[in-house]
Amino acid sequence: MATAWFMGWHEHLTLSELIRNRQDLASYVSENLVTAVLAYILLYAVAVALSFPGASLLTIAGGFLFGWLISGTATVVAATLGSTVIYLVARSSLGSVFTQRAGPFVERLASGFRENAFSYLLFLRLTPVFPFWLVNIAPAIFHVPLATYVGATLIGIVPGTYAFAFIGAGLDSVIAAQEAANPGCAAAGACHVELGALVTPELLAAFFALGIASLVPVALKKIRNRGAGS
Repeated sequence: MATAWFMGWHEHLTLSELIRNRQDLASYVSENLVTAVLAYILLYAVAVALSFPGASLLTIAGGFLFGWLISGTATVVAATLGSTVIYLVARSSLGSVFTQRAGPFVERLASGFRENAFSYLLFLRLTPVFPFWLVNIAPAIFHVPLATYVGATLIGIVPGTYAFAFIGAGLDSVIAAQEAANPGCAAAGACHVELGALVTPELLAAFFALGIASLVPVALKKIRNRGAGS
């Protein structure tokens, strides 16, 4: 990740660059759809495995290039693969390195994983409370089974992934509006689209609502345990 950053690759992972090169990218995708999708899956999986920042932007780019359905499906596969790689590495002899990196943050997650690992991991996937890389590492530290990890990850990232893919798929209309007001701005790299403007408070509220819903099984279990104890 540091090498990629040093070489300046992050400078090309921007909405401005995507907009400026959209015609060339669209032409390549239309002529090489399968190759482009496979390359996208590989790039996304590697980015997740290396904890590279900008996953949301990559998802938006995927929606912009492939449409929400293909992009969303490809992203779910890629993100699950990349996350699983981190999980397996964290469970290996290199796990101590990840534990040191996680530091005190990981202790905040301990009780949740001990109560109900699947529901808690599902909650963490659905809500952007903790960094994505930390949510990838913590289950390995707390010895969450691989099947539980993969299942909760696969289900938990679906809503957010398709939401951002929808945003990307609708990006063309935003660019068209700016082109109408400022002809030639896309090719000149002068169209300005802020990521924050695309991610609405309503979208974030929906993520949190889904996250709260995922904790219902944990709450019901506690209620049953209290009833049995009394």
